[in-house]
Amino acid sequence: MGRPQPGPWRVTMFGGGRGAASIARGLLDRPGAALTLLINGYDNGLSTGALRRYLPGMLGPSDFRKNLLLHLDAGDPRLDLLEHRLPGGATPADLGRVIDDVAAAGPGLEPIVRDLKVFAARLAARPGGLDLADCALGNLVFAGAYLRLGGDFNAAVRACAEMFGSPVALENVTGGENAYLAAVKADGTLLADEADIVGPQDAEPITGLVLLREPLTARARAGLTALPASELGPALALLAAAVTPNPRALAALRDTDLIVYGPGTPHSSLLPSYLTPGVAEAIDGSGAVAKVFVVNLRDDHDSQGLSAADLVDRTLAYLGDPGNERDTITHVLCHGRTVPPRAGRAGVRWVAADLEDERKPGTHCGVRTVEALAAVRAEMILARAG
Repeated sequence: MGRPQPGPWRVTMFGGGRGAASIARGLLDRPGAALTLLINGYDNGLSTGALRRYLPGMLGPSDFRKNLLLHLDAGDPRLDLLEHRLPGGATPADLGRVIDDVAAAGPGLEPIVRDLKVFAARLAARPGGLDLADCALGNLVFAGAYLRLGGDFNAAVRACAEMFGSPVALENVTGGENAYLAAVKADGTLLADEADIVGPQDAEPITGLVLLREPLTARARAGLTALPASELGPALALLAAAVTPNPRALAALRDTDLIVYGPGTPHSSLLPSYLTPGVAEAIDGSGAVAKVFVVNLRDDHDSQGLSAADLVDRTLAYLGDPGNERDTITHVLCHGRTVPPRAGRAGVRWVAADLEDERKPGTHCGVRTVEALAAVRAEMILARAG
């Protein structure tokens, strides 16, 4: 009797905006692979932050918008539409003309036009408070869907995925509650929002993350910054948001063949998702044959000075399994010919492989990374079979 051969497989991957995009595309091209992407909505920078301030209660749509692009080829009008940004000085009337242009572009775009018109109607009724400069049109589609669906962010994510024909099961990791990300560095420095966390900063490591009910005002920032480092964490805890898990995200983690902790900006895209109640328990109860941490190929502003092993340790800590007693991570996949030093976490197997895309240094080659993931999965299936 021959050994069992790996067949169709389900992959559930934690990601952010574009850090894991090449891996996701590689999975979409892999016969038999079905992908669920779990993302959070804490983005609060620039035009996304402006849109969230204009629509209090809405999470950030940018990372979800970016993941609607995965299956779209260059030249697809939906790709241009999602990424089109309104110019400086754009007015509601300019937005109206853009919507007219989309409506005239041909059949199949009617749902997109509908939700852009929903947002435009809100803007006409409440014209103050939003500078349209540099707003991505795809974000306004999300905002229109959010308004049309009664302020249900997760329903808006699903509606937009259907609207753009995404083959990915795209899910917000939480129940959709509004929350804002803040962080504390080792020296007590406050990073007051997500934009600060991903922006240029000194090399002092980030040691804590918190989800806040409301964005910090200038006065609140000043008051918190004046506190001794020992008091900052407890003060932030008093402002913490209560979030719930998205049941669809938990189901995807439990009923999957492979869990992937994808690459991305650790302290905004990845670690905050692991704070979601129920996520650690769903991973612990998962039927996945392997749970693979994929190491970033380059440092982000928020991870400078942290090694791959440090980030593995932080992932385990945020998932409530610092010693990896629950096998929260079974494998670490890193680029190179050798495993880096200090890679001895108990129960974790480090796998070194050529993962970089030579055409785009600093990014993963989707094909080779997916091949490495498939090899890990096949090996674990055979090991379970004895």
